Formats: sequence, C-alpha cells, structure tokens
Amino acid sequence: MGNQFKTVALLGALSGLLIAICYWVIGGTSGLITGIGLAAVTNLISWYQSDKIALAAYRAQPVSAADAPGLYRMVEKLAARANIPMPGVYIVPGQTANAFATGRDPEHAAVAVTEGILRILPEDELEGVIAHELTHIINRDTLTQAVAATIAGAISFLAQMVSYGLWFSGGSRDDDRGGNPLGILLTVLLAPIAATIIQLGLSRTREFSADAGSARLTGNPRALARALQRLEATARQLPLDANPAFEPLLIINPISGKFLGNLFSSHPDTESRIEQLLKLEQQLSTKY
Repeated sequence: MGNQFKTVALLGALSGLLIAICYWVIGGTSGLITGIGLAAVTNLISWYQSDKIALAAYRAQPVSAADAPGLYRMVEKLAARANIPMPGVYIVPGQTANAFATGRDPEHAAVAVTEGILRILPEDELEGVIAHELTHIINRDTLTQAVAATIAGAISFLAQMVSYGLWFSGGSRDDDRGGNPLGILLTVLLAPIAATIIQLGLSRTREFSADAGSARLTGNPRALARALQRLEATARQLPLDANPAFEPLLIINPISGKFLGNLFSSHPDTESRIEQLLKLEQQLSTKY
C-alpha cells in the first residue's frame, strides 16, 4: 500500500510539474489545458507502451529458448519460483554489462540483459541479477519507472525547446501571449533538475527492495553482491548509451563520483547495496 501511494505521489508530482510548465510558458487557460492534455497523453502512451519504449531506447532484441537456451531457462525457472508469468527475454547488443526490466504488470513484462553481462558474470551472479529484475516486475516498479522516465523526458524536452526559443528570439516576447517571463526562466533553469530529483526520489529505495527480493528468491545474497561489484567496475568504463531518462531502469547506474555522482544518480551507491545484501545473508543464515 505504501509503494502504491509513493507511485501515485511521484506521477502526480511529475504531471503537475509538466502542467505548471505549460501554464508558465503559454499562459492563461490555454496553457493550463495544453498542460493537462500533454500530461494525460504522455501518461496514457507510457502506460500502454512502456515496455516497447524502453526496449527500443536500448535497441533490445527478443530471444527465444532456441536462441539463448541458458538465459531463457534461467528466467523461466526464476519466474516460476516467483509465481509470475514468463516475461519476454531480450538481449541488448554491445560490450556494456547491465540489465533492466520493463512492462506495466507481470502479464506484460520483459527482462533485458546486455551481451556484455552474459560474458562477464558466472551463472550464480547472473541468476541474482535476473531475480533482481523479476522483483521489480513483481513490485510494479517497472511501470512507475517507465512512466516517470517518459514524463521527465517530456519535461526536459519542453524546457529545451523553450530555451531554444528564447535564444533565437533574443529573449523577446509579446505581452499578448500571456506567458510569465519569470516562469519561463524557471522552466529553462529548474524544470529538468526538478524532474530528475522527483524521479530519483523513489528509485533508490526501490533498488534496495529489489536487491532484497533477489536475495530471498535465490537464497544467495552474496552472489548478487559480487555481481554488483563486478558490474560497477565495468559500467564506469563502458556505460550503456541511451536517453538518460531511462537510466533508472538499469541495475547499475554508470554515473561515477562520490558527491555529485550520488546526488544525480538514480541508484544508491553500490557499497551500500552490497552492505545491505551481506547483512541479509547473515539474517538468512541465522534463520535457517
């Protein structure tokens, strides 16, 4: 119930920001109606097309049991253990090591891994990664992240268009158009940052939850901890290129650095995640 409330709050904040930007830029009733319409259309498209949007952003290709038997069987086994429908299985071309899940619910979900992660992770660590992504599907994180990414991307795009308009017009504006000059300035300067902060506010806690779900599903928290450590080292060298709005979907965020990197990262730092997994390992060993 708490997770659902946070989801509604996140989407409401992003949609409200999008409506406010349209009101500031266009002005009056027209701006308000445009903002509401844009927010509604963006939410509707991302709700029904979230999996396709994310998969296309990373050029993920579907694979069958014949194409990737080991990976397919692993996903099938873990999905059965988690009691969810078999998700679509995709592979992202390239040397980068990363993974993500997407889809509006367990009946319309997909798990994608890169060619690089298949090469560098042993079976038990890859299993931990897959279980992490399946937990995102179980918790409905994939819908929230995809919709949030779409709306945040729209906000950033709108702010960019406004800044281009101001640049080429020399900052002039006709009074009868009704826009608020201060609002336009705030849109250009603050809207992308605000969208990012709102979007990241929930995804960090969701990563801890997905890590814990993976540990319970596999019974091997240390395997995921080792995988995260390995992925952290490789992701900095070979980040996965795509629209930055979709980075919260990934199991590892390639942003490096202690202060600014963590401030604008959609994930908690890897050391904290590993620490939590090792604590969970102790709890599981004590329990059993």
